[in-house]
Amino acid sequence: MRYDLPAIAKALDRDALDRRERDMWQFAELLPLADHAANRVSLGETETPLVTLPGTAAASGATPGRLLVKDEGRLPTGCFKARGIAMAVSMAREFGLKTLAMPTNGNAGAALAAYARRAGMEAVILCPDDTVPVNVAEMSMAGARVYRVNGLIDDCGKIVGEACRRNGWFDVSTLKEPYRIEGKKTMGLELARQLGWKLPDVILYPTGGGTGLIGMWKGFRELREIGFLEGKLPRMVAVQASGCAPIVRAFEAGQRQAPRWENASTWASGIRVPAAIGDFMILDSVRESGGFAMAVDDADSLVARRQALLEDGFLLCPEGAATLAAYKSALAAGLIDKDEQAMLFNCASGLKYELEDTSRTLDRTGEVDFAAL
Repeated sequence: MRYDLPAIAKALDRDALDRRERDMWQFAELLPLADHAANRVSLGETETPLVTLPGTAAASGATPGRLLVKDEGRLPTGCFKARGIAMAVSMAREFGLKTLAMPTNGNAGAALAAYARRAGMEAVILCPDDTVPVNVAEMSMAGARVYRVNGLIDDCGKIVGEACRRNGWFDVSTLKEPYRIEGKKTMGLELARQLGWKLPDVILYPTGGGTGLIGMWKGFRELREIGFLEGKLPRMVAVQASGCAPIVRAFEAGQRQAPRWENASTWASGIRVPAAIGDFMILDSVRESGGFAMAVDDADSLVARRQALLEDGFLLCPEGAATLAAYKSALAAGLIDKDEQAMLFNCASGLKYELEDTSRTLDRTGEVDFAAL
């Protein structure tokens, strides 16, 4: 999507934004459907909060107050996928589409099922057969036609592509249409407003298909062009799992394309994407920002999730935990300074994933050992 940014700069100012409701649609001039709001499909995409992690920062050797999380788990369907899907489905309604299809690792499919139902459209969704059960149930209960496939998300994508060609459906896969990026970029637009139009020094983003990273970088450049931003743009860090790190491998090799990662494996299913369609766009954004790509082990992500919950009472999803693990590693390696403001993205509610249970039982009919309690 391209906008008449000089015209927007004349028509919109920051004071006008301050008078608007704080939701995804507050940036209407920088989004599709600015003149056709009636076609918006919304489930209440509220502005998501910024949460500090003081205990985790101190334990990691960072300066207090310099580590924050943007908690996207507060959105409809409990995930940042709601932003991109809300925009894609809204544009599908604008164009009169009837059936939308996609491959998913879980959260995007859950969002598509909900928003398509809201819009009165049909959704067909294919996911790997080990997709998180709650997401499969979400999709099914919302009325989508859901198929579990004995493969990974790119295997699902190949079937979706052929099914769309044969059946006349519309493919809303990552980067197969231009509107999911526009929804996802609102993460960056919101972030700029929340921080007083001065962005953090570094953003660590869990990267599978990379729509959010690409979208935010696009949004930052648009904000700069209309004169809203103060200071420099952040370094963008693409975080992947060591069991599926095609972007990291390509970044370190100086490549612009990322060959498929064979035998991809990670507990953070949202970043288990062996081959990203927008690989070159992710890598371009990271390099243009002066950032880097980093892979972390699942074991370190599990430790990070536990630490954030014990130190600060904040439950990260697996992908968000990967960004914390990457932050700690980058801090130790000197890639991020302890005084720099770092922003992690928690892309979904941690409650959508399996959690460790260390509870014990009590027999109410027997003698309770209160000292042991």
